[in-house]
Parts: sequence; C-alpha cells; structure tokens
Amino acid sequence: MKSINVLKIILLFFSLTVLHVSCSNDDAPEPINTEELTITEIALLTPDFSALVEALGHADGNLATLLNGNGPYTLLAPTNSAFQALLASNPNWNQISDIDSSILQQVLLNHVISADVKSTDLISASKGYAKTNADGSGGQKMSIYFDTSNGVTFNGSSSVLQGGADILAKNGTIHAVDQVIGLPTIATFAVSNPSFSTLVGALTPDLTDALSSSGTYTVFAPDNDAFAALSSIPTGDDLVNVLLNHVLDAVVLSTDLVGLGSGYTTTLATGPGMNNLSLYFNTTDGVVFNGVSEVTEADIVASNGVIHAVDQVITLPTIATFATSNDALSVLVDALVYADTGSPTVPYINTVSDSQAGPFTVFAPTNAAFGSALNYLNETALTDIPTGTIDAVLLYHIVNANVQSSQLQSGMVSTLGGDVTVDTNNFTITDANNRVSNIVTSLVNIQAINGVVHVIDEVILPPMP
Repeated sequence: MKSINVLKIILLFFSLTVLHVSCSNDDAPEPINTEELTITEIALLTPDFSALVEALGHADGNLATLLNGNGPYTLLAPTNSAFQALLASNPNWNQISDIDSSILQQVLLNHVISADVKSTDLISASKGYAKTNADGSGGQKMSIYFDTSNGVTFNGSSSVLQGGADILAKNGTIHAVDQVIGLPTIATFAVSNPSFSTLVGALTPDLTDALSSSGTYTVFAPDNDAFAALSSIPTGDDLVNVLLNHVLDAVVLSTDLVGLGSGYTTTLATGPGMNNLSLYFNTTDGVVFNGVSEVTEADIVASNGVIHAVDQVITLPTIATFATSNDALSVLVDALVYADTGSPTVPYINTVSDSQAGPFTVFAPTNAAFGSALNYLNETALTDIPTGTIDAVLLYHIVNANVQSSQLQSGMVSTLGGDVTVDTNNFTITDANNRVSNIVTSLVNIQAINGVVHVIDEVILPPMP
C-alpha cells in the first residue's frame, strides 16, 4: 500500500511539472497561483518541502491524499532543515526511512489542523490551544499550543519562518515552520505555556520526568495567579504532596466529569496510612474541585494524558473540606457549627479543619439522615435540641483512628461517644437504640489529610430514655 502512495506522489509531481513547463512562453516559467493548487501540490512544487514530501510518502496512512482532499486544512510544514535537525536528534536515524512509519504518521498528523487558520487568526487570539489530527489520550485528538508574543510559536519549540506564513492553497493554508513538532507530553504543555511557569518551577525532577514519560495522567494545572493567591507555598515533601493532589492516574475528560455530575475520585497525594487522598468534583456550575478550584481551560490533550487548567491551587483536603464542599452534607456542617455554640467536648469546626489533628474516622450522615433523626426525636429543627445533646450525637460519629472500609470489622466499634455495632456483611451500623444505619458503599473511603469519611444514611443516636 505504501509503494502505491509513493507512486501516486511521483505521478502527481510529474503531472504538475509537465503542466508547469507547458505553460511557459520561454525559458522563464510563469508564476504559479498557489490558490489553484492543493496543499499536497504546493508541497511537491516547493524545493524546501522535499523532505516533507518524502516523509508523507514514508509514513503510514494516505497523508498526501488527505492533504490533496477538500479540506479545509492548515499544514504547519517543516522545512528540509527542520527534518535534518530531527534526524540529527537520534543517532539511529540517518534518513527519513529510518523513522518508524507509524510514529512518523502521528508526528505528521500533529502538524495538520482541520480548519483554515490564517496568521491573522492566531495573532488575534494571541495564544491558546487548537486540535491537530494526531491521536492523543482518551481517544481524543492531540492539542497544540500557539503563542504569538514573539513571532508565532507552536508547543514552545517550532516557529513560523519569516515570510513562511499564509501560503494559500485551494484547500487551506500552509505555514512553514523551522522545527518538526514532536508529540507533546503533559510536561511539554506545562513548559511551553508561560501561564504555568510557577507550576513548572515547583515541579521536582522526578515529577517532571513522570509527566514527560508514557502514561495515562490527568493533571489539574494551577496557573500563576493561583499560586500567587496562596498565603504561603509549601516546601519539600509537603509541596510534592500538594502537587500530587492535582494528578490522577487515569485520563479523565471534562465530558466524563459532566456526565457524572458530582462525586469523588482519588489523587496521587497520600494521607494517613499512605492512603491516597480523595478529590470532590461538582459540575453544577462549571467544573469545581473541593469547592474551591474551577477549571478555566479543559481537555488539553497530550500523548500521556490530559490537562485541565484551574484557577486555584487544590490544597490538601481536611475532613471539613469534604463536609463543606458537598451540599448533601450541609446539615452535618450546621450541626458542627451549632454544637460549637455550646460547650462542646471538642471544638468541632476547628478540629475537622485542622490538617494536623487526628487522624479520625467520621461516619457522616446525609441531610436526609438528619431529617429522619428529627422525626424520630419529634423535633423540627436542630436548634430545638440542646447543644449538649448535639455534642453527644456527634461524638458517636467519630472514631479516634483512620479506619478505611476494608479495615472495618464486625462487632463492637468504639466511637468517642460510646460503642456501636458494625456488621460488615450488610455494611451497617446499629446504635444503642437498635436504629440501623447503612454505610453508603459508593461513598466510603473519602480520604482527607486528617482522617477518612464514610457517608451513612441515618444519624447514630446515643441511648435515648
């Protein structure tokens, strides 16, 4: 099949050459109107694109045929010297045919945008991202970053040559560039975008290497303003853990998050017992993480994952973070605040907000659970109950240890308020009043830096007279 493609290119070149000669009145050829030619035809007639033409022939797929089609396309066309630099970068490459044809196919497709993009369009946008025809992570097309602050640069490495912009074809536009644009990693996009310079400066060599290597990551990338908003930037291992709190070990696209609506996922940061920290997302109004950090640029697709730019640094979450960010736990927060107005056994809000406290395990009743408890107690509001009673109720939801769901055992479990009975076969908790609460299996192991949360569907009550 590849030999047939090469033959097609040769025949096309031959036909164009004959056409060019036949149109001559004398030894001087007439100027060619490129707008009457396709991108492929222009490449064939341009001596400085001869290496590109050779690469199109060697690569898998009918790339020359693609660029000879209707389009519209924008081709970022590397010159011969750009290909020479590419060959020089690998000691095993002496000629284009030494490059793996399937890899070369994707590299070349990373120079093709399925739209007619003029230099004026790029300059008007100033900087941003576009999609190429290369295959990226998550079944998406690869992103490409452009910046026009100093010429027109792509992915921080390849620039449009002076006089090489806006070569107009009948099926699109060519921009001649001085470097072959390799397949970008997450690190490529972080380094090439000046808005991420503080993030890049914070990355350790190990993290940089990880985000430059093969893998399937999702990175929530805080911009420079997000770091500037911090009262202080952590250092050492604490900084590494904060940065890892922005990384998922899987490709998660914005459409995945919107489809779920809200929920929890797990980052590469670690908390008590080296358990990975949780991350809460909500897409009711934009895409927001832990109630504080919103996506400003979604789905920047690299070869080893995807980036979502965010406007706030996602600091290490506490139990309070997860209680306050999830509206389904708002009454629990109200109960903590109300208990603090009396003489609580512990200052609840300060304790669950303290990253150095604990670690604790919190069985967190939903709003509906509190509604059920009020009915059981024949009360209409939390404030109808003495703060001392609320204090006693809350203590029955706290264990003085970080207990993941897999560590729960059937039998008596000691809370700060007293003993309850856990049944791991049914995943239930029975209080002293024989009231049974189900542990919501889809909402367990919500890991914070100062403890872990398991959501339950009934309030655990102390012994009632």
